Amino acid sequence: MYDYDLLVLGSGPSGQKAAIAAAKLGRRVAVVDRRDMVGGVCINTGTVPSKTLREAVLYLTGLSQRDLYGSSYRVKEQITVSDLAARTQHVIGRQTDVIRNQLARNHIAMLTGTGRFADAHSIWIDGGSGHDTKVTSDKIIIAAGTRPARPDSVDFDDRTIVDSDGVINLEAVPRSMVVVGAGVIGMEYASMFAALGTKVTVVERRDKMLDFCDEEIVESLKYHLRDLSVTFRFGEEVAAVERHQTAALCVLKSGKKIAADTVMYSAGRQGQTDDLALPAAGLTADKRGRISVDANYRTEVDNIYAVGDVIGFPALASTSMEQGRLAAQHACGEPIREMHELQPIGIYTIPEISFVGKTEDELTDSATPFEVGIARYRELARGQIVGDSYGMLKLLVSPDDGHLLGVHVFGTAATDIVHIGQAVMGCGGTVDYLVDAVFNYPTLSEAYKVAALDASNKIRNITRIDG
Repeated sequence: MYDYDLLVLGSGPSGQKAAIAAAKLGRRVAVVDRRDMVGGVCINTGTVPSKTLREAVLYLTGLSQRDLYGSSYRVKEQITVSDLAARTQHVIGRQTDVIRNQLARNHIAMLTGTGRFADAHSIWIDGGSGHDTKVTSDKIIIAAGTRPARPDSVDFDDRTIVDSDGVINLEAVPRSMVVVGAGVIGMEYASMFAALGTKVTVVERRDKMLDFCDEEIVESLKYHLRDLSVTFRFGEEVAAVERHQTAALCVLKSGKKIAADTVMYSAGRQGQTDDLALPAAGLTADKRGRISVDANYRTEVDNIYAVGDVIGFPALASTSMEQGRLAAQHACGEPIREMHELQPIGIYTIPEISFVGKTEDELTDSATPFEVGIARYRELARGQIVGDSYGMLKLLVSPDDGHLLGVHVFGTAATDIVHIGQAVMGCGGTVDYLVDAVFNYPTLSEAYKVAALDASNKIRNITRIDG
């Protein structure tokens, strides 16, 4: 007999959903995590704090209202870190309580401490008392998450030179900042601090940013950020960062030097598997700490599964939750359906970006015909009401059968309204559904009808001319 039927290492999004799914199936379940990390990186240093910080920035700067009240409009003139931290800590506290309540309500044991494998069915738990406790489980799910990758050549001090976890703990809003890396996390923080009035320089070794997104959407974001005085240095690489008494000096390989109060590295993520003693269970991880799994999230050891960021792409809280649920069901011998291929991507820059399906470049490369329908927020009554003159929604439509091939949104509530397009695509709907649908007025969702009409009219004109 084992102590538990299923034991989960980590209480982040994937771990929570795995534990709850197994508990709902009547299994004896336990979750192992540190007391100060309930909810995982997502709740404590990653997704939730950064998105809460973004909301605080938008509110306190009055940025989204400046189209209505003028470019000098601000809710608060001197914004401090304590102003931003107050809202963040409030949300973290509330979310932690919600998670604890959900686990308790489902009779899931919370084992406090850090876990490491003793063997494929046993975990040592270090609770900090000096005496490790050993627990056993029939099935084990690794949901250990990731941490920011830190180049060995960089001397991080969590004050002048920070990573994406440390940036939320800065003592003051910096006057200037260098963001190294123009990926999702780097661009989210670059836009937030630019909105606060920080002079931001983004250094990226590649020739462009967010290259998996629609190029027109990325260009719109780039234009908007340049309007907030963000400087981009593409095709550049940081050779060294010199820390001085009150600032840092970034030296690029091209010879350029950039002085800044703060340097933030966004150099990808590293799986938190170093301390799990994986070899004791017969497991290995790659150099980025990631664990290989099969289609059912099972590792090379039959009774051990891995889910969430620790298995790599797409490393999103939303997909991690579903991975956890599916892995738990498979571990419990329940029939499961595969995760739907249509997975929305949300990027919480200022303004937001979200999309589902194919991009124009992907369709062009695969020689797939498509037509484009566009709706501008400035043409919608709701867009005028909320003061968003730059937002847009783009539909990519098959001219042959009218099916949606891709939905791309830029602007206010992009990460919310993208789900309308996702639902239509997932149910096999066509552009005609959106043309004929009645949307509440005034809403941003009306953009779907406007864009659908735009695409339909273009397809009709081509059909008429082509005979």
